[in-house]
Amino acid sequence: MRVAIVGVSGAVGQEFLKVLAERDFPMDELVIFGSERSAGKTYEFKGKLLTVKELKHGDDFKDIDIALTSAGAGISKEYASTITKHGAIMIDNSSAFRYDDDVPLVVPEVNAEDSKNRPRNIIANPNCSTIQMVVALKPIENLSKIKRVRVATYQAASGAGAQGIAELEEQAKDVANGKTAKVEKFQHQLAMNVIPHIDVFLNNDYTKEEMKMNWETKKIMHTDAEVSATCVRIPVARAHSEAIWVETENPISIEKVTTAFENFNGLTVVDNPAKNEYPMPLFVSGKDDVYVGRIRQDVTDPNSITFWCVGDQIKKGAALNAVQIAEWLIDNNEV
Repeated sequence: MRVAIVGVSGAVGQEFLKVLAERDFPMDELVIFGSERSAGKTYEFKGKLLTVKELKHGDDFKDIDIALTSAGAGISKEYASTITKHGAIMIDNSSAFRYDDDVPLVVPEVNAEDSKNRPRNIIANPNCSTIQMVVALKPIENLSKIKRVRVATYQAASGAGAQGIAELEEQAKDVANGKTAKVEKFQHQLAMNVIPHIDVFLNNDYTKEEMKMNWETKKIMHTDAEVSATCVRIPVARAHSEAIWVETENPISIEKVTTAFENFNGLTVVDNPAKNEYPMPLFVSGKDDVYVGRIRQDVTDPNSITFWCVGDQIKKGAALNAVQIAEWLIDNNEV
């Protein structure tokens, strides 16, 4: 088993290295690729130094079984045929192929079987905010069909990559020292602020990030349920939070929902308001699971429940999900 990482120098690329090591992923060799600027750099993996190879068109992927790619949509589109032409399975973390009918969009806890139907040998990793939400929605869907979802996201700077985290940290220092914060990665100063704007605005005045949650949820869960989202950037380094309202065809008791959450792979319930216990980014950062809490009946609708959901955007929202897809492929003899 030979595995490649494309875009190893980025935040998700670095997380790939950590996740593969943590999970002792079954492989004989790991090959890492990057841009011309990154070529020649070395990164430690399980006690050994690996050297970054420059990503080029050619036959460097001839003996690669699985390629984990996170170098941006443009690079993914340009190099997809190079990566897959000799049989490598490309698990892509960008938005390049998510809405293509012949590319499965996969969250293993929800629709792992979709990975089998990959005519182009490409599997797409969903958007980070969608991933954690559908992990929480699936056990509810198992109890009663979901009709409608409303969600407000509170997304960390990590959603904009390593540069986003760095900008937040620098802005925090500037604000603390009475200086004017420098704004480059975000639309406005993020430190001491929240920005109700992620990605570009579309004709319906929703942002693309917000519509992604609608489009992707339908594809992943094979549902016609509508999702209405408001996505907000908050001054937290890592881990996204979401307030979610779910309307189902039939009323479901909070006890049944909580039990379904507790028994679902990939979810951890932290829900004890009396002791001020609920999921928060500070404590979920670096964790594998999606965490849920504040589970309660929607006071406006007997067929709706609402809850709070937190997940590590770089881990489960990106690198871990891709690695879990790869593990499922191996476990099911798809590689």
